[in-house]
Amino acid sequence: MLTSTVCAAVSAGGLGIALLTAWRKRFLAAARIAAYALIPIGLVMTGIIDWVVGLVFKPTVWAGFGVLALSALLFLVVRAAERRGTGRKDRGSATGPEAVAPAASAPSLGPARTPKPAAPKGRKDSGEDFSDIEAILKKHGI
Repeated sequence: MLTSTVCAAVSAGGLGIALLTAWRKRFLAAARIAAYALIPIGLVMTGIIDWVVGLVFKPTVWAGFGVLALSALLFLVVRAAERRGTGRKDRGSATGPEAVAPAASAPSLGPARTPKPAAPKGRKDSGEDFSDIEAILKKHGI
């Protein structure tokens, strides 16, 4: 009830300022002020103000926000621990994860490749084609 009265007073004051602004022949500014002044009374009429007041003054709502904040904090701590690697079990090797079946044979890489035939005498050798690239890479220290 008190919030409805305060919102009605704010709206009435805003509309009064809008009238004074319109009296000074600044109609666009007056229309903008009137639009802002009508927002509080519109919120009261729709019931949003009562919902917000009930939300703000209930201790259970604040306890719920606290629980949500605790949950978010736990997510962040777990995420940071996973990134640092403290959440992993020590497996004895720092090189990487163990194989699923360590006794299994290595996969086949297919048949051995045969060497390419020699280039015709009129063309440059394939090793000479990359000499320019190698010089550029050496120049840049790569």
